[in-house]
Amino acid sequence: MKHLAAYLLLGLGGNTSPSAEDVKGVLESVGIDADEDRLEQLIKELDGKDLQTLISEGSSKLASVPSGGSGGGGAAPAAGGAAAAPEEAKEEEKKEEEKEESDEDMGFGLFD
Repeated sequence: MKHLAAYLLLGLGGNTSPSAEDVKGVLESVGIDADEDRLEQLIKELDGKDLQTLISEGSSKLASVPSGGSGGGGAAPAAGGAAAAPEEAKEEEKKEEEKEESDEDMGFGLFD
C-alpha cells in the first residue's frame, strides 16, 4: 500500500509515469524503506496505464460490492437504543455541570 500511495502522490504531482527510483525517493523522504520486490511488481503492473482510468474502473467495481449491515432484523434494536441515547446524554451533561460547579467552590483559583 505504501508503494501505491507514493506512486499516486507522484501522479498527482504531475509525474504521469513514475519510476521505481521516484517512488523510493518519496518513501525515503518520510523515513520508509521500500520493498524492492513489491515495488518492481507495482511498476510492472502499472506501466503504460493511465491512473485516472484505473481509479475510475476501480470505483465502478467498488460500487458493485455490497456494503452495509446484515438483514433488516438489526434495525429495530438500533432504533430503540437511539431513543435512549439522548436521555443518557442529558443526564451526563447534568453530571458534568455539577462537577464543574463543585470545582468553583474550592475557594482558590489556578492563578491566585
